[in-house]
Amino acid sequence: MRYVLAALGLVLLVGVLAGVKAKQIGSLVAMGKEMQKAGPPPEAVNTSIAQSQTWEGTLSAVGSIAAAKGVDIGNDAPGVVARIDFESGAFVRQGQPLVELDARVERAQLASSRARRELAELSVKRSRALAQTGAISSAQLDADESALKTAAADVGGLEAQIDRKVVRAPFSGRLGIRAVNLGQYLNSGTMITVLEAIDLVYVDFTLPQQQLASVPVGTPVRVTVEGTGGTYDGTVAAVDPAIDATTRAIQVRAAVPNKAEKLHPGMFVNVAVILPKMAPLVTIPATAIVHASYGDSVFVVEDKKDEAGQPVPGGDGKPVRVARQQFVRLGEARGDFVGVSDGVAAAQEVVSAGAFKLRNGSPVAVKNDVRLDPQLAPHPENR
Repeated sequence: MRYVLAALGLVLLVGVLAGVKAKQIGSLVAMGKEMQKAGPPPEAVNTSIAQSQTWEGTLSAVGSIAAAKGVDIGNDAPGVVARIDFESGAFVRQGQPLVELDARVERAQLASSRARRELAELSVKRSRALAQTGAISSAQLDADESALKTAAADVGGLEAQIDRKVVRAPFSGRLGIRAVNLGQYLNSGTMITVLEAIDLVYVDFTLPQQQLASVPVGTPVRVTVEGTGGTYDGTVAAVDPAIDATTRAIQVRAAVPNKAEKLHPGMFVNVAVILPKMAPLVTIPATAIVHASYGDSVFVVEDKKDEAGQPVPGGDGKPVRVARQQFVRLGEARGDFVGVSDGVAAAQEVVSAGAFKLRNGSPVAVKNDVRLDPQLAPHPENR
């Protein structure tokens, strides 16, 4: 009897434990079904509204700065440097002397030639007076006048030779670094320095041949220097009539005023050719774009709907928000915005931050308390 009671007690204990465990398992299964029905928890994201903006039509290119006037200044005649009248980097006016070569021998020869010319002038005056009285022959008068012309030509030649010993600025501009020193012997054509007029500079760039009709002479351009934020306006000054047979591109030159001398020859710049037409387009922040090998896409935030097309309410009574992946065709980028030519309509809400953690149909919780402020012309602080 004692053993029977113990066995009954053991069976009763096992039954109670089995009931408790079955109840726990049932509760977990019910909870899992409920969670499965509710879906994954929403992801916190920032959103922005797609806007319809009107941008001016532009053609983008990269170019380089060239001086409107630029020469390597050298000496015409050989000689020894006797005087230097400029400093490296100085601004000079047209005709200003830069370097003077030793011309003492030529000046001595010039003094002698002038003396011969004065003597020839006196001889001609005397001969003309005597020829009127018939005291000398016409042949003697002709010889004296020829001697005067020869003496005058010798003086002019020596004056020109001395003038060649002085190197002058051919136009107004800014000089480069001096490459000669006092007492240095210079052969003809030795480079002394560089002279460039940069109050007006040229910007050379290329465009596809399809844009040939879009860039007539006089078309406005906007030039920006990377890293400085400076913007300079100019106009197309010339278009090369020949198209490069290798790249099928046209060479374009724009003239840009440079009174402040902020643009220097050799600089790399970004060029925007301003087209006359204004194009409306849908824009979204660049951070909303999800780039992938199979295409670019964005996540559009919308209400979750049931089979009847009605919004599905959440626990707070508000419609559940989900992200729908939408492939897009991108256009021009400007500032923090990107134009979308297909895939997104104006006034649609897109995920602008946190899109990397989403997939199609993911529930989202919009948290725009802290968000970025995209701008067309951003000027971030340099920290």
